[in-house]
Amino acid sequence: MEAYLDNSATTRCLDEAKDKMVEALTVNYGNPSSLHMKGVEAEEYLRNTRHIIAKSLSCNDKEIFFTSGGSESNNTAIIGTAEARKRYGNRIITTSVEHASVKNPMRYLEDHGYEIIYLHTDENGIIDLDELKQMVNKDTILVSIMHVNNEIGAVMPIEKAGKIIKEQNSDCYFHVDAIQSYGKFRIRPHEASIDLMSVSGHKINGPKGSGFLYIKDGCHITPRIFGGGQEKGMRSGTENVPAIAGLGVACDYADKHLEENREKFFALKERFINKIKDFDGIRIHGLTGRDSAPQIISVGIKGVRAEVMLHALEAEHIYVSSGSACSSNHPSTSSTLQAIHAPEEYYDSTIRISLGIFNNEEEIDYAANTMLSLIPRLRKFTRK
Repeated sequence: MEAYLDNSATTRCLDEAKDKMVEALTVNYGNPSSLHMKGVEAEEYLRNTRHIIAKSLSCNDKEIFFTSGGSESNNTAIIGTAEARKRYGNRIITTSVEHASVKNPMRYLEDHGYEIIYLHTDENGIIDLDELKQMVNKDTILVSIMHVNNEIGAVMPIEKAGKIIKEQNSDCYFHVDAIQSYGKFRIRPHEASIDLMSVSGHKINGPKGSGFLYIKDGCHITPRIFGGGQEKGMRSGTENVPAIAGLGVACDYADKHLEENREKFFALKERFINKIKDFDGIRIHGLTGRDSAPQIISVGIKGVRAEVMLHALEAEHIYVSSGSACSSNHPSTSSTLQAIHAPEEYYDSTIRISLGIFNNEEEIDYAANTMLSLIPRLRKFTRK
C-alpha cells in the first residue's frame, strides 16, 4: 500500500486539469497576445480561469493576476507594495510564523531600510490582535499575515485583523498568504478588508508553476517583471497558458467541492490523531478541532529525529514531511515551533501529515499503525 500524506508540499494533479493542459499545449497552442484565431483561442483559457477564480472569491475578474505560484505572488505583493508606497511610510508588519516566501522578502526589505515588525503568537500559533492594533500606525504601509500556517495548521483571524488594520490606518495595505487555505475555507477578500492575496495552483490539485495574486481594484503596487505588458503590465512575459488552463480546472473543482472536502479532511484528521495521541512521547502541536486547518497535523515524536522517521515511513511507502517542503533542503530549527514555545526536544523531532482529496481511511490507518510500530525501534537508535 502507498499513502501520500504530504499534500501541503504538493498535490497530485487532477486528471481533468492534466487533460485541459494537454489541449492547451497541442490544440489551442497559440500565443494569447496574438491577434489571429489561434491567439484568441489561447486567450480564452485566461479569461475562463480568471472568471472561475473571481467567482470563487466573489470579486471582479480584473482583480486576478496570474503568476508562477505562491512564492512569486508573495514577493510581488510585499516588495511591490514597499516600492510603490515608500513615500507614505516605512513600517511593515508581519508574523513570526510566516513561510520563507514572506520571511525572506521581509529580510530583504529590512536590509533596505524598512522597519519590519514581527507579531508574536500564542502556544497555538495565533497572533494577538491587541498587539496588531498597537503596532499599526500612520507610517505602516503593509501588513502581511498568512491565513493558515503551513507547519501546524494554525488559522489566523484574518477578518478581525483586516478590520483592525483599516480602523487604525485606512491607507495601509493588507496582504494575506492564502496558499494553504484557498480551497479549504471560503474567502471573501472584499468582506475581510484584504487588498492582496496569494494562491498557488499545485496545493489544490493543479499544476506546478501556476498561481495567482488577487489585487483589489484601486490598489497600486510596483511590478517585479517588465516586458511586453501582459497581465495589464503587472507581470510581463507570455502567460503560461497550459498551466493557467489547468489552474482553472483545479480552482473550479476546489470551489465546488469545498464543503465536502473539508468534512472529509476533518474526519481523516480526527481518525489519525485518535490513533496516535495517547502513545508515549507523542505531541500534537497547535489546535486540532474545527478551529484548526482541516488538512494539517503536526506530530512531535519524542526521541526520534524527524528525518529518521520520514525515511523509515518512506521505506513503507508512506510519504510525509519534516515541516515546510520549501525548507527541507536547508534544515534549521522551525521558527513556528519556536514561536509557539514547543519543548526543544521536539524541534528536530516533528513531522507534518497533510491530507488531500485522494486520501482515504485505509491509508490513514496504515500510516498511523506503521508509525506507532516504528517508534520503539527508532528510539533505540537515538543519539545520546
